[in-house]
Amino acid sequence: MTVELYQEVALTRDLPEHRLKAGDIAMLVDVVPHPRDGEEGCVLEVFNAIGESFTTITVPISAVEALRSDEILSVRPLIKAL
Repeated sequence: MTVELYQEVALTRDLPEHRLKAGDIAMLVDVVPHPRDGEEGCVLEVFNAIGESFTTITVPISAVEALRSDEILSVRPLIKAL
């Protein structure tokens, strides 16, 4: 399954430096090429449960996946900063 701009995506790994966990949902807002022919990156905007923008981050494209119809959303408290 491919991801498209302005699509909600799920993280595939924990990102403790951003206080995010695998399964958290974000909006894909841009795809950026690697400056030295490495893996593409993507810019994500992350929202809290009530729709307020929490942060914008850049991660490798392999760190996200499209949402699937066999998944269900849930909420959790934001983990504490390191």
